Order: sequence, then C-alpha cells, then structure tokens
Amino acid sequence: MTKSKCGILYTIGHSNHTIEDFIGLLKRHKVTAVVDIRSSPYSRYCPQFNKDILAAVLQAANIAYIFSGKELGVRPKDLSCYEGGCASFQRIAESKEFKHGLQRLLYETSKYCIVLMCKEKEPLECHRTILVCRYLKEHNLCIKHILEDGNIEEHPDAERRLVKMLKIEPMLFETRKTETDIVERAYDQQAQRISYQSKEVKETYEQAK
Repeated sequence: MTKSKCGILYTIGHSNHTIEDFIGLLKRHKVTAVVDIRSSPYSRYCPQFNKDILAAVLQAANIAYIFSGKELGVRPKDLSCYEGGCASFQRIAESKEFKHGLQRLLYETSKYCIVLMCKEKEPLECHRTILVCRYLKEHNLCIKHILEDGNIEEHPDAERRLVKMLKIEPMLFETRKTETDIVERAYDQQAQRISYQSKEVKETYEQAK
C-alpha cells in the first residue's frame, strides 16, 4: 500500500488569499507539492492563482506544482458522468479517468508532502472533500484540511461536522453500527448540493428525452 512521504495529505482552498499568505500556509505545514484539482485552473477575481502564475511562484518557493484537474476535477467532459445536466459524483468516481487520477495522486504522495488545492475556503463546500477525500480515506492516508485561518481540521472531524450541518439523524431502529452509513448519506446529500450544473449538458439531455 502506498504511504505518504510525510504521513499526511492536506487540502486547502485558495479562496482570496494573497499569494504571500498562501505560500506561508504551505510552508507552515511543510507542504512540498500542490496538486491543483480545479477543472478550470484560473480565477477572474484572484489572478495570482491562475495556473501559470501559481506554478512559477511555487517553483520559486521550492514547491512542486501538479495539475490534476482533468482527472480529479468536477466538470468532466464525459457526458456519461452527468445526470439531468448535473455532474454525478458517483459516476465521476466510477470513471476510469478519476480512478487513474487517484492512483497518480497516491503515487505522488510517496514522493511529496501534498496539499490538494481547489477554490472554496470551506472544505465541506468543495469536491476536494466531498468527492476526492471520500475515496482517498480508504488508502491509509491521514487527511487534514487547512482552514482559511491556517488551523487544521482532521478529516473525521470534518465528516462529523458534515453530518451535523445536514442534520442527519439515525433512522428508526438504526444502531451505532450504522454510523458509517450515516456519514455516507451525508456525503451523498452534500454531493447533490454542490455538484456542477451544466446548462449545455442539460439542454442535450432534454433534447434526447
């Protein structure tokens, strides 16, 4: 089983950080590589996080930049990954491209101390947590989310917060043995909330009905 070089895999949302503050957060947690999982690695409002600019700044800070938005992004080109115009996290996770992206990521963790980077500051509002980390946690990785203020949230704590946020309660006759099922239901509900909706794909879907 692949093990992380530092034993930890971090996630972060670039949000509206200055590039100096962003690099500072990475250095604080001894990150040596950023894996960018944005489908579109550009930001109109925060151009410092455009792919080419960010890669150059990271290189100057001796931090590697790896783009994996094609494999691990949430706006797939494969129309079979959509349901009624909405990207289906389950279908994405079952795709060959996503599985290949996970394997590549696991390989990179053996060389670097990695942070998965996307846009949203809140881990629970981003596919880095609701999609990618949902399947990464099966691979003996200690996942930690770097919050906007630099504090760390352990992934199990993030899962518990997700369940609480969605107010998911055990169904009648459920026991503590089904806590895992409750977390999975929370993932499914949040995936529907934050999934990407494509107007073009929806129109194609409607025309095909």
